Amino acid sequence: MREHQHYLIEREKIDYFIDRGYRINGITENLSGAFIEFIHKDMKSDEISKEILHIQTADGRKYFSALLLKQMQSVT
Repeated sequence: MREHQHYLIEREKIDYFIDRGYRINGITENLSGAFIEFIHKDMKSDEISKEILHIQTADGRKYFSALLLKQMQSVT
């Protein structure tokens, strides 16, 4: 059950960035999980914000993978 609760927290964090207009810019995976780099470009000031989120659960990795595929499909 703890794993599922941890996943729900990770999903909320991912959704927080996506809902605010951030896009997935890069992913680094290692034995401790995945590090997602989010970027957001402010259209008014052209300022770029970067955030990095550490995802440790398998379900969290599947979740951001699905979002990344959706993001890639919307670009093409």
